[in-house]
Amino acid sequence: MNTLRIIIEKSADSYGAYAESIDGIYGAGDTLQEAKKSIDDAILTVKTFEKHEIPKALLEEHELKFVFNTQSFLEYYEKILSRASLSRLTGINEKQLGHYIQGLHKPRKDKVEKIERALHDLGQELLSVELS
Repeated sequence: MNTLRIIIEKSADSYGAYAESIDGIYGAGDTLQEAKKSIDDAILTVKTFEKHEIPKALLEEHELKFVFNTQSFLEYYEKILSRASLSRLTGINEKQLGHYIQGLHKPRKDKVEKIERALHDLGQELLSVELS
């Protein structure tokens, strides 16, 4: 199965999305969900083209993988994960996380990987939880 990477970026007033490897697949919305829906709609539209015009990746079975830039992810999920909790998870101080969220500094690759690793670890931990 093909994996189509969809890049999600936050602007001042909306979210933009585009397929990393397929020209012409763009989306946008006021919310993250609207941007994702817009991408789905764009893919469905392209699939209505003549077969020779449809990119090969869309003809094959595929799944979408949404890829955030770090600032967009942190800004979006700040409503759920406070800076204090992100700091505890990642070991990156709250002030520095704030700089990343506000776009004052761009995190180095090792910091991006540290944030991603901490979030994946949290996700794995949550997947193993059972409530009674």
